[in-house]
Amino acid sequence: MTTDDLRAPGLLYRLYEKRLRRGLTPDVLPHHIGMIVDGNRRWARERLMESESHGHRAGARKVPEFLVWCDQLGIGMVTLYLLSTDNITGRPSKELDQLFDIIGDLAERLATYPNWKIMHVGTDEGLPAGLLKRITAAEKSTAKNSGLHVNLAIGYGGRAEITNAVRSIISEHQSEGGKLHDLAEKLTPELISNHLYTGGLPDPDLVIRTSGEQRLSDFMLWQSAHSEFYFVEALYPDLRQVDFLRALRDYAQRERRYGG
Repeated sequence: MTTDDLRAPGLLYRLYEKRLRRGLTPDVLPHHIGMIVDGNRRWARERLMESESHGHRAGARKVPEFLVWCDQLGIGMVTLYLLSTDNITGRPSKELDQLFDIIGDLAERLATYPNWKIMHVGTDEGLPAGLLKRITAAEKSTAKNSGLHVNLAIGYGGRAEITNAVRSIISEHQSEGGKLHDLAEKLTPELISNHLYTGGLPDPDLVIRTSGEQRLSDFMLWQSAHSEFYFVEALYPDLRQVDFLRALRDYAQRERRYGG
Protein backbone atom coordinates (compact mmCIF):
# COMPACT_ATOMS: atom_id res chain seq x y z
CA MET A 1 0.00 0.00 0.00
CA THR A 2 1.39 3.39 -0.99
CA THR A 3 1.39 6.63 0.98
CA ASP A 4 -1.19 7.98 -1.46
CA ASP A 5 -3.47 5.06 -0.65
CA LEU A 6 -3.24 5.83 3.06
CA ARG A 7 -4.09 9.46 2.45
CA ALA A 8 -7.02 8.72 0.13
CA PRO A 9 -9.75 8.24 2.82
CA GLY A 10 -8.92 11.60 4.43
CA LEU A 11 -8.82 13.29 1.03
CA LEU A 12 -12.13 11.77 -0.03
CA TYR A 13 -13.68 12.82 3.27
CA ARG A 14 -12.56 16.43 2.78
CA LEU A 15 -13.82 16.47 -0.81
CA TYR A 16 -17.18 15.11 0.29
CA GLU A 17 -17.34 17.66 3.11
CA LYS A 18 -16.58 20.44 0.63
CA ARG A 19 -19.30 19.16 -1.67
CA LEU A 20 -21.83 19.16 1.18
CA ARG A 21 -20.90 22.72 2.13
CA ARG A 22 -21.61 23.89 -1.39
CA GLY A 23 -24.97 25.61 -1.40
CA LEU A 24 -25.20 25.96 2.39
CA THR A 25 -25.49 29.73 2.28
CA PRO A 26 -26.84 31.76 5.23
CA ASP A 27 -30.23 32.22 3.57
CA VAL A 28 -30.94 28.46 3.60
CA LEU A 29 -29.45 27.57 7.00
CA PRO A 30 -31.43 27.34 10.24
CA HIS A 31 -31.00 30.21 12.66
CA HIS A 32 -31.69 28.06 15.74
CA ILE A 33 -30.85 24.36 16.08
CA GLY A 34 -32.09 22.10 18.84
CA MET A 35 -29.79 19.14 19.46
CA ILE A 36 -30.97 16.11 21.42
CA VAL A 37 -27.66 14.72 22.66
CA ASP A 38 -28.32 10.98 22.71
CA GLY A 39 -26.30 7.78 22.69
CA ASN A 40 -23.57 8.51 25.23
CA ARG A 41 -24.44 5.58 27.48
CA ARG A 42 -24.77 3.17 24.57
CA TRP A 43 -21.41 4.39 23.24
CA ALA A 44 -19.78 3.37 26.52
CA ARG A 45 -21.58 0.03 26.71
CA GLU A 46 -20.63 -0.92 23.15
CA ARG A 47 -16.99 -0.33 24.08
CA LEU A 48 -17.35 -2.44 27.24
CA MET A 49 -16.35 0.48 29.43
CA GLU A 50 -16.75 0.12 33.14
CA SER A 51 -19.31 2.92 33.58
CA GLU A 52 -21.62 5.19 31.63
CA SER A 53 -19.58 8.20 32.75
CA HIS A 54 -17.01 7.39 30.04
CA GLY A 55 -19.76 7.88 27.46
CA HIS A 56 -20.98 11.09 29.07
CA ARG A 57 -17.42 12.48 29.07
CA ALA A 58 -17.01 11.50 25.41
CA GLY A 59 -20.25 13.31 24.63
CA ALA A 60 -19.10 16.38 26.56
CA ARG A 61 -15.89 16.45 24.52
CA LYS A 62 -17.96 16.43 21.32
CA VAL A 63 -20.14 19.39 22.37
CA PRO A 64 -17.56 22.19 21.81
CA GLU A 65 -16.56 20.64 18.49
CA PHE A 66 -20.19 20.56 17.37
CA LEU A 67 -20.74 24.16 18.47
CA VAL A 68 -17.66 25.31 16.54
CA TRP A 69 -19.16 23.73 13.41
CA CYS A 70 -22.34 25.76 14.04
CA ASP A 71 -20.43 28.95 14.76
CA GLN A 72 -18.31 28.66 11.63
CA LEU A 73 -21.46 28.38 9.52
CA GLY A 74 -23.00 31.45 11.11
CA ILE A 75 -25.79 29.65 12.97
CA GLY A 76 -26.84 32.02 15.73
CA MET A 77 -28.37 29.78 18.38
CA VAL A 78 -28.09 26.17 19.56
CA THR A 79 -30.07 24.48 22.32
CA LEU A 80 -28.44 21.33 23.71
CA TYR A 81 -30.64 18.80 25.51
CA LEU A 82 -28.19 17.57 28.12
CA LEU A 83 -30.26 16.40 31.09
CA SER A 84 -34.00 15.89 31.33
CA THR A 85 -36.22 15.95 34.41
CA ASP A 86 -36.88 12.26 33.72
CA ASN A 87 -33.12 11.62 33.86
CA ILE A 88 -32.94 13.27 37.28
CA THR A 89 -35.65 11.04 38.72
CA GLY A 90 -34.75 7.88 36.81
CA ARG A 91 -30.95 7.57 36.82
CA PRO A 92 -28.87 5.98 39.61
CA SER A 93 -27.49 8.55 42.07
CA LYS A 94 -23.86 7.62 41.32
CA GLU A 95 -24.34 8.21 37.58
CA LEU A 96 -26.17 11.47 38.26
CA ASP A 97 -23.39 12.77 40.50
CA GLN A 98 -20.88 12.07 37.75
CA LEU A 99 -23.16 13.71 35.17
CA PHE A 100 -23.56 16.82 37.29
CA ASP A 101 -19.79 17.16 37.50
CA ILE A 102 -19.35 16.59 33.75
CA ILE A 103 -22.03 19.16 32.89
CA GLY A 104 -20.48 21.68 35.28
CA ASP A 105 -17.09 21.22 33.62
CA LEU A 106 -18.73 21.63 30.21
CA ALA A 107 -20.51 24.86 31.16
CA GLU A 108 -17.25 26.34 32.42
CA ARG A 109 -15.39 25.29 29.28
CA LEU A 110 -18.01 26.72 26.92
CA ALA A 111 -17.85 30.04 28.78
CA THR A 112 -14.20 30.40 27.72
CA TYR A 113 -14.96 30.46 23.99
CA PRO A 114 -14.71 33.97 22.52
CA ASN A 115 -18.05 35.80 22.42
CA TRP A 116 -20.27 32.76 23.08
CA LYS A 117 -23.26 33.42 25.32
CA ILE A 118 -24.32 30.65 27.72
CA MET A 119 -27.84 30.35 29.09
CA HIS A 120 -29.51 27.71 31.24
CA VAL A 121 -32.98 26.63 30.14
CA GLY A 122 -34.72 24.33 32.58
CA THR A 123 -35.65 24.13 36.22
CA ASP A 124 -33.27 24.39 39.17
CA GLU A 125 -35.29 21.75 40.99
CA GLY A 126 -33.31 18.57 41.54
CA LEU A 127 -30.00 20.12 40.52
CA PRO A 128 -27.27 20.34 43.19
CA ALA A 129 -26.21 23.75 44.46
CA GLY A 130 -22.67 23.23 43.22
CA LEU A 131 -23.79 22.67 39.64
CA LEU A 132 -26.19 25.63 39.73
CA LYS A 133 -23.37 27.84 40.97
CA ARG A 134 -21.14 26.79 38.06
CA ILE A 135 -23.92 27.31 35.49
CA THR A 136 -24.79 30.73 36.93
CA ALA A 137 -21.14 31.76 36.79
CA ALA A 138 -20.97 30.73 33.11
CA GLU A 139 -24.13 32.75 32.39
CA LYS A 140 -22.87 35.85 34.18
CA SER A 141 -19.42 35.81 32.60
CA THR A 142 -20.90 35.57 29.08
CA ALA A 143 -24.03 37.70 29.54
CA LYS A 144 -22.75 40.59 27.41
CA ASN A 145 -21.44 38.41 24.58
CA SER A 146 -23.14 38.69 21.20
CA GLY A 147 -21.83 35.64 19.36
CA LEU A 148 -23.18 32.09 19.29
CA HIS A 149 -26.00 31.77 21.82
CA VAL A 150 -25.80 28.39 23.55
CA ASN A 151 -28.78 27.19 25.57
CA LEU A 152 -27.99 24.37 27.98
CA ALA A 153 -31.19 22.39 28.61
CA ILE A 154 -30.43 20.95 32.03
CA GLY A 155 -33.20 19.72 34.30
CA TYR A 156 -35.47 20.29 31.33
CA GLY A 157 -38.87 18.79 30.56
CA GLY A 158 -41.28 20.13 27.96
CA ARG A 159 -44.51 19.25 29.76
CA ALA A 160 -43.24 20.66 33.06
CA GLU A 161 -42.12 23.80 31.21
CA ILE A 162 -45.61 24.41 29.81
CA THR A 163 -47.21 23.68 33.18
CA ASN A 164 -44.87 26.11 34.93
CA ALA A 165 -45.55 28.74 32.27
CA VAL A 166 -49.31 28.55 32.87
CA ARG A 167 -48.80 28.70 36.63
CA SER A 168 -46.58 31.75 36.19
CA ILE A 169 -49.23 33.47 34.05
CA ILE A 170 -51.94 32.79 36.65
CA SER A 171 -49.73 34.03 39.49
CA GLU A 172 -48.78 37.17 37.58
CA HIS A 173 -52.42 37.83 36.67
CA GLN A 174 -53.56 37.49 40.28
CA SER A 175 -50.73 39.70 41.59
CA GLU A 176 -51.96 42.43 39.25
CA GLY A 177 -55.44 42.17 40.79
CA GLY A 178 -56.96 40.21 37.94
CA LYS A 179 -59.65 37.58 38.42
CA LEU A 180 -59.38 34.05 37.13
CA HIS A 181 -62.50 34.40 34.99
CA ASP A 182 -60.80 37.29 33.14
CA LEU A 183 -57.75 35.23 32.31
CA ALA A 184 -59.35 33.31 29.45
CA GLU A 185 -59.45 36.43 27.30
CA LYS A 186 -55.84 37.28 28.12
CA LEU A 187 -54.42 33.82 27.46
CA THR A 188 -52.73 33.55 24.03
CA PRO A 189 -50.00 31.36 22.52
CA GLU A 190 -47.69 34.39 22.56
CA LEU A 191 -48.26 34.91 26.28
CA ILE A 192 -47.48 31.28 27.03
CA SER A 193 -44.34 31.45 24.85
CA ASN A 194 -43.10 34.45 26.81
CA HIS A 195 -43.37 32.52 30.08
CA LEU A 196 -41.46 29.44 28.93
CA TYR A 197 -37.85 28.82 29.98
CA THR A 198 -36.95 30.12 26.51
CA GLY A 199 -39.15 33.20 26.77
CA GLY A 200 -38.03 35.87 24.32
CA LEU A 201 -35.92 33.46 22.25
CA PRO A 202 -36.78 32.24 18.73
CA ASP A 203 -38.15 28.74 18.29
CA PRO A 204 -35.83 26.13 16.76
CA ASP A 205 -35.93 25.83 12.99
CA LEU A 206 -34.32 22.40 13.05
CA VAL A 207 -34.22 19.71 15.74
CA ILE A 208 -31.57 17.00 15.38
CA ARG A 209 -31.39 13.78 17.40
CA THR A 210 -28.48 11.36 17.37
CA SER A 211 -28.42 7.59 18.09
CA GLY A 212 -31.14 6.61 15.62
CA GLU A 213 -34.02 7.17 18.04
CA GLN A 214 -36.96 9.00 16.46
CA ARG A 215 -38.78 10.72 19.28
CA LEU A 216 -38.64 14.08 21.07
CA SER A 217 -38.39 12.73 24.63
CA ASP A 218 -40.12 15.78 26.09
CA PHE A 219 -37.77 18.27 24.37
CA MET A 220 -39.14 21.71 23.42
CA LEU A 221 -42.66 20.40 22.85
CA TRP A 222 -44.17 23.86 22.52
CA GLN A 223 -41.29 25.49 20.65
CA SER A 224 -40.92 22.73 18.04
CA ALA A 225 -44.50 23.00 16.73
CA HIS A 226 -43.20 24.16 13.33
CA SER A 227 -39.64 22.78 13.50
CA GLU A 228 -38.10 20.42 10.98
CA PHE A 229 -36.69 17.16 12.37
CA TYR A 230 -33.64 15.16 11.39
CA PHE A 231 -32.49 11.87 12.93
CA VAL A 232 -28.88 10.71 12.76
CA GLU A 233 -27.89 7.06 13.24
CA ALA A 234 -24.52 7.94 14.82
CA LEU A 235 -24.22 7.97 18.60
CA TYR A 236 -23.47 11.49 19.77
CA PRO A 237 -19.75 10.98 20.59
CA ASP A 238 -19.29 9.55 17.07
CA LEU A 239 -21.05 12.44 15.30
CA ARG A 240 -18.98 13.65 12.34
CA GLN A 241 -19.10 16.98 10.61
CA VAL A 242 -20.36 15.30 7.45
CA ASP A 243 -23.31 13.93 9.45
CA PHE A 244 -24.13 17.47 10.52
CA LEU A 245 -23.68 18.87 7.03
CA ARG A 246 -26.02 16.20 5.65
CA ALA A 247 -28.65 17.33 8.14
CA LEU A 248 -28.23 20.93 7.03
CA ARG A 249 -28.37 19.96 3.35
CA ASP A 250 -31.57 18.03 3.99
CA TYR A 251 -33.05 21.01 5.84
CA ALA A 252 -32.07 23.41 3.06
CA GLN A 253 -33.85 21.25 0.49
CA ARG A 254 -37.13 21.09 2.37
CA GLU A 255 -40.08 23.35 1.73
CA ARG A 256 -41.16 24.51 5.14
CA ARG A 257 -44.90 24.61 5.76
CA TYR A 258 -46.62 26.22 8.71
CA GLY A 259 -49.92 24.76 9.81
CA GLY A 260 -50.31 22.18 7.05
